[in-house]
Amino acid sequence: MSLADKNPVSGYSIKETAERTGITEDTIRYYEKIGLLPRAQRKGNSHRIYSEQDLEMMKLITCLKKTGMSLDDMRPFLNLSLDSDLSQYPELHEMILTHKQKILEQIASLQQVVDFIDNKVEQGSLGPQACELTGDTRRRMPARSKR
Repeated sequence: MSLADKNPVSGYSIKETAERTGITEDTIRYYEKIGLLPRAQRKGNSHRIYSEQDLEMMKLITCLKKTGMSLDDMRPFLNLSLDSDLSQYPELHEMILTHKQKILEQIASLQQVVDFIDNKVEQGSLGPQACELTGDTRRRMPARSKR
């Protein structure tokens, strides 16, 4: 149990939390707003206060985001304690393995692109030829909402 859990006035301010996790203050607030993070404890002056466990959860979110996992897809993982045995949760274990497989497919597709470029550099020209690259290496952006 962290200090913030024992005493709601100790812990890290949102500014300190942002500095320690690399997540902006606005993003931390957003994660709380959408329920990705639990509501922060508050000091008497209503300033947010975060525990060490809160910071570890934010670091996990950052790591999962770096894998390309969407915020919605990571929600079930964030409901577990940080020391949970993933093998005890077959659906989540399968989800993370499926996510890994998608990443491996992206790596293979990108390796084809690198090989193509290496081949063109070695040839010294772009020369006419049919494109033999397979797979879609473009990253799809979500549609923007009209306001």
